[in-house]
Amino acid sequence: MWSRLDRYQQGHPWLGFPIAVLYKYIDDQGGYLAALITYYGFLSLFPLLLLGVTILGYLLQGDPALQAKIINSALREIPVLGDQLRENVQGLRGSGRALVTGVLVALYGVLNGSTAVQSALNRIWGVPRYRRPNPFVARIRGLVLLGILGIGLLATTAVSELPSRGLLAVVTVVAAVVVNTGILLAAYKLLTVRDVGLRDLWIGALVASVAWQALQEVGGYLVRHELRGASQVYGVFGIVLGLMAWLYLGAVILLLSAEINAVRTDRRWPRALLTPFTDEVDLTRADESSYDAYAQTERHKGFEQVDVRFHDRDSEGAGGERGA
Repeated sequence: MWSRLDRYQQGHPWLGFPIAVLYKYIDDQGGYLAALITYYGFLSLFPLLLLGVTILGYLLQGDPALQAKIINSALREIPVLGDQLRENVQGLRGSGRALVTGVLVALYGVLNGSTAVQSALNRIWGVPRYRRPNPFVARIRGLVLLGILGIGLLATTAVSELPSRGLLAVVTVVAAVVVNTGILLAAYKLLTVRDVGLRDLWIGALVASVAWQALQEVGGYLVRHELRGASQVYGVFGIVLGLMAWLYLGAVILLLSAEINAVRTDRRWPRALLTPFTDEVDLTRADESSYDAYAQTERHKGFEQVDVRFHDRDSEGAGGERGA
């Protein structure tokens, strides 16, 4: 039975490709990478909001209405907890020394979060350790990403001003998907060391944008119909758990979409159906290519060489080796 299922999925890309994406996500320890991004995302979210509110407070002192629109647009990305966050985030005030200290702390949290995303994406794309950016370069990339997110926030604010009733509601959703796709496309390009063309990144960016939009719609529905009054019942504990779950789902979407790009670009499908579970399996070309790439990813020095060979199962140790 398993052999027939295996042959079927290998011969039908509509099934073999998603399986290959899932297997690569598992091989890359995607669940752990998503948890790491969630941790740093949680640490950086409040500093990022704090920094944004502070900057807006100085730049738009005479236009509190526009300040509110921009902040509401950012918090709309988290429909389950946006209202609670809006009530608890205030701009930094006080002496110049206190303001500088607060901004530095905020930047520290945000840049560490971007470094975690860079590490995950470079692993997905098989970038050897020696080619990954050093801590200083990684944080410079994080600053550039912060600027891109700021531009994206302004674009999202403009989209949020569009009418949201009838057919125009569909136009608003499509516009939001387009804006988010552009942001994700820029992020995938910027945060990956490997030279990958935009044409190899747009499908994953589009999938991530659509999935994120769907997640927002589901979250909005839950707020309107299922979770009304929940914050009064569970308090801060519920806010923290909800925020962690929301960030984790977002990280999974980000990484799975990046895996789609990597599997598609390197043609790492179809995979053998049972390869994650047993050695009693005939590896496909995509299996061997994937396992070779995982080994090459662990190269710490440019002059370090890694040679990957596979034994035929029937002649293991008896001259049945073959290269990847």
